[in-house]
Amino acid sequence: MSNETKGLWLGLLGVAIFALTLPFTRLAVREFDPLFLSIGRTVLAAAVAGPMLLLSRQPWPSPGDVKRLLFVVGGVIFGFPVFSALAMRSAPASHAAVVLAALPLATALMSTIFAHERPSPAFWFWSVLGSGTVIVFALWDGGAELHAADGLLVLAVFAAAMGYAAGGQLSKTLGGWQVICWALLLALPLTLPITYYLTRQLTGHESLSGWLCYAYLGLMSQLVGFFAWNKGLALGGIAKVGQVQLLQTFMSLAAAALILGETLSLRAMLFAVAVAICVWFGRKSAVRRRQ
Repeated sequence: MSNETKGLWLGLLGVAIFALTLPFTRLAVREFDPLFLSIGRTVLAAAVAGPMLLLSRQPWPSPGDVKRLLFVVGGVIFGFPVFSALAMRSAPASHAAVVLAALPLATALMSTIFAHERPSPAFWFWSVLGSGTVIVFALWDGGAELHAADGLLVLAVFAAAMGYAAGGQLSKTLGGWQVICWALLLALPLTLPITYYLTRQLTGHESLSGWLCYAYLGLMSQLVGFFAWNKGLALGGIAKVGQVQLLQTFMSLAAAALILGETLSLRAMLFAVAVAICVWFGRKSAVRRRQ
């Protein structure tokens, strides 16, 4: 199995883990503040990441690596979680599908900056077509209205794309799981006091199911998912593997049907097949990578 194929499978595993984020968040926000879920989960992840780095005796990142880790921190620990959480206070959940549709395309754009990848015109065609297909589905399914929070959603997309591209490139030297672990620790001086302040708003009557959702968001969405995702980006290429995330919308819908009892429509399944075809042809398109 080639490194590119391994990268795509690892990327798919990461996306499958991320796909459960939205259903579990929908359950958790019934009891927890969205900002607590966004920032607090990073502290839980850091509580596991720190011992992992210590017990495995990982070398400290170089000053240059720390600078690049700041892009990961700004993108996937603060930027995307905070911007999207604030946006979802006023925008309907269907807009999350639009965010996820634009993210793979934005990640491919960021790969040209952080990893100096050069996707071919054929790749850009399939990438735009795949993103457009998901956007059409999201608008058809949830309505084509504009919302005041759309600016926040755009910022969330580019923050995540920046974090993904920087993390994928760093994973080539630091390792996939090490990147997110170091990023979590680097952010801890800010995330810990913010989380402490937000915990003062807890009532003490939160349910066990609510805490289990929080645990998934912290340990899986914020930590384990990135182990597979970062390694996949490093092996298979940031632009190509990033396209796998086009399938996350439909995975989230399937998960919502199982967890929340929501209906999975035939239309969603047909659109998922169309998007999978775009991902497949995008995988076959050339992307020049700097060695």
